Amino acid sequence: MHKKLKLGMVGGGRGAFIGGVHRIASRIDGEWELVAGALSSDPGRAAASADDLGIAPDRSYASYAEMAKAEAAREDGIDAVAIVTPNHMHAGPAIAFLEAGINVICDKPLSHTVEDALKIADAVKKSGKQFILTHNYTGYPLMRQAREMVASGALGEVRFVAVEYIQDWLTEPADPDNKQAAWRTDPKRSGAGGCVGDIGTHAFNLAQFVTGLEVEAMSADLTAFVEGRQVDDNVEARFRFKGGAKGTLWASQIAVGNENGLSLRVYGSKGGIEWHQENPNVMTYTPFGEPKQILTRGGAAKIGSEQSLRVPPGHPEGYLEGFATIYKDAADMIRAGDGGAGHTPGIEDGVLGMKFIAACVESSAKDGAWVTL
Repeated sequence: MHKKLKLGMVGGGRGAFIGGVHRIASRIDGEWELVAGALSSDPGRAAASADDLGIAPDRSYASYAEMAKAEAAREDGIDAVAIVTPNHMHAGPAIAFLEAGINVICDKPLSHTVEDALKIADAVKKSGKQFILTHNYTGYPLMRQAREMVASGALGEVRFVAVEYIQDWLTEPADPDNKQAAWRTDPKRSGAGGCVGDIGTHAFNLAQFVTGLEVEAMSADLTAFVEGRQVDDNVEARFRFKGGAKGTLWASQIAVGNENGLSLRVYGSKGGIEWHQENPNVMTYTPFGEPKQILTRGGAAKIGSEQSLRVPPGHPEGYLEGFATIYKDAADMIRAGDGGAGHTPGIEDGVLGMKFIAACVESSAKDGAWVTL
């Protein structure tokens, strides 16, 4: 039996959302133990948050720089750090821990700007350490099956990809007391993209993950429908992929009546698939000229070997388990000291995501002109 890996965390203190998600996900498969943290930029809040989580006082740090130095010097130092801060605070910690020889697990998007993303990528290359980006939807069993189906030729040559990620929680001006809304609508913390960076990157990444297609050029229209909002709350994009396939992406946080409407449709010369995140254990597959088939997570129509199941078919797996799969992949990669099986998002995916955001902003500023990533 192998020992649990030791995890540290930057951000994710009291009042944070995504830090709690990461902590739950890291525990699901018994691979990780949270032992250290710089949980807030406020020392008092950081110490109180560490106490809440049972982190020893001597491993609760007032800054990420102090934490990286101290943990690297310990014989029992952390195996990886999870960075769960707002976007503008990804690059500093990521680079500091990589330079200290510590593996990094980072929330998406990768950074605040493309320039910062490239600096992180350079640090990854120089360090030789693992870098994992938590695009959790790539951990859903049916999305891994979809990826394998496309790669195996079950859909034939891919012709069209349509991906959507629509919500309504920012339909009105953000409440200044809502921490999650406040930083996501502040370009100083979110970066140039609002909705496109927050959920558009998830949609873009999932389409890339399943199809393996490479964008040749894209056109985008970003809009801030809420008066006074400094970043977009709605994005429409079109893609031209190398090889001739086309695609569309719609991401919105003002689509009234939608809670977390991530969906993916892929159509090829031999068939098509359709999946909706809010019912993640079901996907339809339609071979051309044949009746539509309903594929379920772990069901009789399982195709390929990419489904990793924690509970029997018919029991729902979703958001937290998707994150957990990424953490399980990270543990396997760190123990093996290699890049894993190639289906876990990493630094290249992060840089591409940042280039996608930048291309959307550039294209929209040019009235939807076609641009390259």
